[in-house]
Amino acid sequence: MDFTKSIFENRKEKGSPFLVAHRGVCGANVPCNTIASYKIALSQGADVVEIDVARSSDGVHYVFHPGMEHVFLGSSRQISEMTSSEVDEMFLLNQDHVKTSYKVPYLKDVLTLLKGKAYINVDKFWTDVEGISRVIRECGVEDQVIIKTYPNPSVMADIEKYASDFMFMTMAWGKDDTSEGLLERNINVIGAEVLFSRDSDECISEEYIAKMHNLGLLVWVNSIIYNEADVISAHHTDDISLYDDPEKGWGWILDKNVDFIQTDWLLMLKDYIAKRG
Repeated sequence: MDFTKSIFENRKEKGSPFLVAHRGVCGANVPCNTIASYKIALSQGADVVEIDVARSSDGVHYVFHPGMEHVFLGSSRQISEMTSSEVDEMFLLNQDHVKTSYKVPYLKDVLTLLKGKAYINVDKFWTDVEGISRVIRECGVEDQVIIKTYPNPSVMADIEKYASDFMFMTMAWGKDDTSEGLLERNINVIGAEVLFSRDSDECISEEYIAKMHNLGLLVWVNSIIYNEADVISAHHTDDISLYDDPEKGWGWILDKNVDFIQTDWLLMLKDYIAKRG
């Protein structure tokens, strides 16, 4: 990826959607959101690596999905309730809930690893816009970072104040009422992440996607399933692509001409796109 070029130029040259590795590539003994999971994602050709950020009670930023401490650390306490010294003493659990040798990585170490190698989607950015922005700038990855949030007024004001140069995507459920308006603000808008529960939702229509492209904006879709009770791409998911028919999942999304697909099965999706042509 040539980060001296705009993301729009890189998307055009790629000719197919950017592939986003959700929390890296993990499984078996390798926990998500670890240095190891990101190294694997890079080795498998991720264009974008998604990371989650949590902050300890004494202000240290880690790469970890807030609220999942009971799953990945076996802890009833959240990182936000722990000091950094407490976090540093903990070990992550593997998929069988067995303790590994992997630690919760510092945000600065993950950003340093990814510098110059892939775009970086910093999730949970809205939890500490000023603090996370500071770490991003210290690591010198401003040109790689993509931030996303729902259009909350106070968060948008913080983004204008502390991160107006970062690539920004609004998050839209079913219908996108904010992207065009954001173009008038001091925000580096590059597109929208669209979440939808029905094929008929406006934000996944051919008309909407064509309109976004005419505005010079990109569209992000997720084939991941975080919660089966709240699927964010109707039934066009990683799961159906793997156990039934990829045309019903990844193929349907590709035919929409979107610009990003976030997946938990990076190599399988990459292989499918190559075979599909």
